[in-house]
Amino acid sequence: MNGKSSTNSFASIAVIRGPSLLRLRRTVRLGVKSLWLHKLRSLLTALGIVFGVCSVIAMLAIGEGASYAAQEEIKTLGSQNIILRSVKPPEEQKVSEKGSQSYVLQYGLTYLDIQRIKSTIPGVTVVVPGRIMREYVWNISRRVDSEIMGTVPWYPEMRNHHVARGRFFSDKEMEDKANVCVLGAGMVKGLFPLESPLGKDVRVGGDYYEVIGVMEPAGKGATTEETGDNVKAAAERMFIPLETAKTRYGEILRKVRSGSFEQERVQLHEVTVKVATPEQVIPVADAIKEVMERNHKKKDYDIIVPLELLKRAERTKEIFNIVLGSIAAISLIVGGIGIMNIMLASVTERTREIGIRRALGAKRRDIITQFLVETVMLSGAGGVLGVLLGVTIPWFVSHFAGMKTIITFWSPVVAFTISGMEALRHE
Repeated sequence: MNGKSSTNSFASIAVIRGPSLLRLRRTVRLGVKSLWLHKLRSLLTALGIVFGVCSVIAMLAIGEGASYAAQEEIKTLGSQNIILRSVKPPEEQKVSEKGSQSYVLQYGLTYLDIQRIKSTIPGVTVVVPGRIMREYVWNISRRVDSEIMGTVPWYPEMRNHHVARGRFFSDKEMEDKANVCVLGAGMVKGLFPLESPLGKDVRVGGDYYEVIGVMEPAGKGATTEETGDNVKAAAERMFIPLETAKTRYGEILRKVRSGSFEQERVQLHEVTVKVATPEQVIPVADAIKEVMERNHKKKDYDIIVPLELLKRAERTKEIFNIVLGSIAAISLIVGGIGIMNIMLASVTERTREIGIRRALGAKRRDIITQFLVETVMLSGAGGVLGVLLGVTIPWFVSHFAGMKTIITFWSPVVAFTISGMEALRHE
């Protein structure tokens, strides 16, 4: 008896499951057939989800890439560094623009400032002074507009800007005031397009320098010179020993302009101060500000703290992602509302069809299931196409616009999940 009853129960379950699966299969087939009969309407309905998902992924990828690039440029300055730069005071700029006589403007950082910082502020470990001159660098008939930077041998380690080929100049070459140089990465294409620059000579003015190394590519933000009338971006920097720069250029820089002959005395254009630990960066920066304010009557300097810039960049990244994500999410919601409206109109148009199906024995849940199948298929197909398009667009942006884009793993997942949830919620 027990064996027969159990056999009968399994048979009854199979009978129940059989019609249920058959009913579901038939409902799905009807939903697909209905979408296929209205191909254009189905396509236009799915486009809302396609562009919504695509915009979420593409916007977040572009925002993530822009934030990453900005943070990398700041990191090249060094999170434990404090950078001081000479800046021509605003009042001196006005005088130099109006004046027509020859005179000497004196401003900016001095070697005495370095001594004061090293002797009075604890936590300072290394100091890198730098002198910058804007000149043309020549290789026979080829030339490149460049910043000639006189600096010290430990510059690459301090500024996280290393040599890609060859080497940087040594302490002995610094003491001997040797005519050696290290080219920026971008200068090589302009001066030596078909050969290696190592061991060759380049000319700056009337002096020749032997190329002993080539720097790796650096962030664009590090190659600027504040000249007083404008902030000019140099193509690249060429590095020479600081003592060589002192000998070749002296302390007075001469600039010939229309109607005037201007001379500037600037001992140092840039000084990089490294502290022992990241926790000491802000206190040391505040101490340096106090020292500079006491000894400089005019505001002829600028203090840059990369650690503060990095924190701001991270905060900006969060805000940027929230704004872009919100805009893209709105477009995704609009696409979901479009599907809702189309399905509502579809239900109204197909009242006779629904009535005939109910008369033939279809249950209420069968009708609901059919429309749910149609909605899920539209949103699912739109979500898949949107993800594919959203992954493709950042690649085109990177390839043609030169902007860095980063597609995070979670952005396609979130975009596709939202599209699915919108469809279910509207049903």
